[in-house]
Amino acid sequence: MTEFDNTRWAEKDFGQQYLETADIRVVERDRLLAILKSFYRHFQGDKKQCRVLDLGCGDGVLIHELLGIDSSISATLVDGSEDMLTKAKNRLTAFKDIRFVKASFQELLHIGLQEFDFVVSALAIHHLTMSEKKSLFKYIYSHLDAGGYFVNIEVILPPTEALEGWYQNLWREWIIEKQTALGIEDDYEGTIRSYKEKGHYSKLDTLTDQLNALNEVGFKDVDCFYKYGIFAMYGGRR
Repeated sequence: MTEFDNTRWAEKDFGQQYLETADIRVVERDRLLAILKSFYRHFQGDKKQCRVLDLGCGDGVLIHELLGIDSSISATLVDGSEDMLTKAKNRLTAFKDIRFVKASFQELLHIGLQEFDFVVSALAIHHLTMSEKKSLFKYIYSHLDAGGYFVNIEVILPPTEALEGWYQNLWREWIIEKQTALGIEDDYEGTIRSYKEKGHYSKLDTLTDQLNALNEVGFKDVDCFYKYGIFAMYGGRR
């Protein structure tokens, strides 16, 4: 498994800027978090001390949201950036039973972790090629307890150029709407322009291919749980 270039994420200014503008860059971010919590309540809400793994945790926002509805969670957060892990530790300082692991996805494949009831990731796995995604999906499957779920919030590759053009317009309209509401005049066109440039978004795969990969690994109840243009939430059950 080759390792993606995370040089930019190691830079504090880049990571901080991304976090501060995430609500503008990520379409319906609040709704995605709300749907994630709904999914967790429905499928894991009756469990106590649910074991949760967050892959590419960033500043810990996903675990923080889940802890808001279930404070008994036992969480393991993985990220390749020391700065992001520090931000996650600061965000989650009031909670107990939290473990932090500094590792890239490549390194993670060689780390022996416990089994989990729930594995989640957001906007991190798209850095991998399809072959690498499958390897990671197999790793996740092998570390899920029977009946456990994997949910991924991700940027996807549109299946056709026609749809891609529309999805980019949807994204642009969202950014303009949020900027207007917040009174921000910064230019975010670069975010859209970089969508398929070599580098950050160059390894995107279609939603269909990623759902097929989960099915091939052995996941059940595989589906897309939410989608808005190029942003989607999908997953499955062991």
